[in-house]
Amino acid sequence: MARRRKAPEEHENHERWLVSYADFITLLFAFFVVMYSLSSINEGNYRVLSDSLVQAFRSINVNESGQQIIMPPIAVVTGPISPALQKPKVQAPTAEEKKAEEERQQNAARMRNMAEEIRRVLGPLTRDGQVSVSEGAFGITVEINASLLFAPGEAVLGDEAVAALRAVAGVIALASFPVTIEGHTDNIPISTFRFPSNWELSAVRASSVVRLFVESGVSPERLTAAGYADQRPVADNTTEEGRTRNRRVAILIESRVGDPPPEAPGTIPDNDPIRSILPPIEPVAPG
Repeated sequence: MARRRKAPEEHENHERWLVSYADFITLLFAFFVVMYSLSSINEGNYRVLSDSLVQAFRSINVNESGQQIIMPPIAVVTGPISPALQKPKVQAPTAEEKKAEEERQQNAARMRNMAEEIRRVLGPLTRDGQVSVSEGAFGITVEINASLLFAPGEAVLGDEAVAALRAVAGVIALASFPVTIEGHTDNIPISTFRFPSNWELSAVRASSVVRLFVESGVSPERLTAAGYADQRPVADNTTEEGRTRNRRVAILIESRVGDPPPEAPGTIPDNDPIRSILPPIEPVAPG
């Protein structure tokens, strides 16, 4: 009886590693392609390349036996990016914006020089603490103790006060900034024929300084007088020292530059990116 032949042994595929190696080389090549494209990146080309790589690698798979299985391609929609989704470009400042910025810088320089000049002409008084000159976001504030300007309960400027205020007016007259003169008192009531309350006293004291400024060459249209009585104290009125600080005249030199007029309600600026995605507004026929 013939001997049964042994079944041939299944030949083991020793070249399966080539599939993994080929995939590794393909990924490495794709990596270097991406790195090269990033060296001179263009947003549109980069998005197209990225979508193409995703589509290519999603359509190839390898099963356990090492054979490649071709998957149906995945549709990737590419196209231009909507202007509304793009990062808005930084626009160069317009001529009006440049002019406004130059004006702000010039005003700031003028205010600094004016503050230094006021400190110089009021030097003896500032060293005694009777006068303070401060600079803020809205301009210069000069506060003068009322005892240097007026007798108690009076609104007539003394000779020394006139000389000091004329020096300040000479500095202010050279500029064009608006000036507000404020009169302030303590909380001790006053009741005279001329000043029935602290309101009248503070207002007349501010008006006396305004009148002197006008006589010293400051344009009247730049000046405003305001009396606040004891409603805006800077110290405690329960002590004599606090009441002395509250009796004062404040000179406010405003440096604010007028803002451009606001646009009509609901108006979208021409340079706003949202205009590119809004439908045109049709005019409504009257009645």
